Amino acid sequence: MLKKTGIVVGLAGLFAVSAVLMSCGSGSDRPAGLLYVVSQSLFNVSSYAVDLGSGELSLITNNLADTCPDSTCGLPLTISLDPTAATAFVLNQQALTGFTVNSDGSLSKPVTVATSQPGQTALAMASTTAGDLMAVISGGIANPTDCLQDGQPYDPDTNDCPLISIYSTTPGSTSVSLIGNTCQALDGPCPYVLSRMPTAVSIITFAFNGGPSQTMLFVTSNLDLTSKHNDSELSVFSIDSSGNLTQQSASPYASQAPNPISVKAVNTNPANQNIGGVFVYVGAQAAVTGSVSTFQVCTQAQGPCTQQDANNESLAVVGKPTTVGQNPIAMLTDPTNSFLYIGCNVGNNVYAFKMNTSTGVLTQLSLQPAGAGPVALAMHGSDNTSNEYLYVSNNGQSTISGYIVNLTSGALVAPLAPMIFPPGNPYGLAGK
Repeated sequence: MLKKTGIVVGLAGLFAVSAVLMSCGSGSDRPAGLLYVVSQSLFNVSSYAVDLGSGELSLITNNLADTCPDSTCGLPLTISLDPTAATAFVLNQQALTGFTVNSDGSLSKPVTVATSQPGQTALAMASTTAGDLMAVISGGIANPTDCLQDGQPYDPDTNDCPLISIYSTTPGSTSVSLIGNTCQALDGPCPYVLSRMPTAVSIITFAFNGGPSQTMLFVTSNLDLTSKHNDSELSVFSIDSSGNLTQQSASPYASQAPNPISVKAVNTNPANQNIGGVFVYVGAQAAVTGSVSTFQVCTQAQGPCTQQDANNESLAVVGKPTTVGQNPIAMLTDPTNSFLYIGCNVGNNVYAFKMNTSTGVLTQLSLQPAGAGPVALAMHGSDNTSNEYLYVSNNGQSTISGYIVNLTSGALVAPLAPMIFPPGNPYGLAGK
């Protein structure tokens, strides 16, 4: 399993040979574009204004926001913005912290809004597009012996298995509430107990053929903790309006390649149309090469989906895994859900793919080098109707890479000059 931690590197030589595209913003008005970058060296968040004409970044303030109000949160992992860009959340290993976006685009002081359950270390989070639900996966002790099955009763005094926690969130607010299955141990909502070690999570809400909206959760895992030892899997859950998780009858599915480390669910249907589908992409790292597997959520008997698959909304495998660079750790789609971008942590590169919106099949468009150890991606619009910008945090090199994205083709057509990230070891990115 890829360990998602920063490695502190010396920056003196990097400063001498790299171009610096950073200046201190002095205006009090909020910039049209914003990018936030989490540092795993200094445990803070840098706020940048995005030049919509060039893609260049300018530091908004030198008073960088700490990722935690004290020293109890552990290593910061990722950051997300709510749909209104009024609030932000940072997932740390031991706590979830919330921020208000100030009038100049900088972040307020952090507030701890949730803490990890006893014995747990948070690994990743995902939020719905509407900003009403957040899912956090966490890992328990290294070699638990009591993880007999998924969904077993949770007890904070004895549980040492991995967990899924579902939180209710409200756009514009930093308040979160744990919701979901009630258990006697907490006399209220409880996390969902997993019998496998999770590596990545994705959440999506969609509706088909005029039906009601439904929310599904996808979790990859690389180690089965039960006696079955079915490693490298993709688990699929439905989430009801109360946050209760129900695992699909056919779940978990084989991930199609060993050691899955990333997952991204995509709805390719245009608004108010049903001409696309819901597809799930799983990045994995075998002994030598990385790959991306494609699954389809079956809503009708078509393509790889049988009628029984459609009745159960099971997943069907689409084609064979696509080869990419080593450790495809980060995935991102463009706002139209037509193109998929993948950052490869060991390959030190970024792939652009066109998604067939009807079948989910991927066609490679371009490949660009990144800095050392890319770990996260963020996209931002421009003031040009023909392009947008893609940013990559390079954890091993302490730089931010940028690319111009062709809106029509989806290809990465021109890299921007890399920007040194002085706090060191950038990780999570979020742009709006």
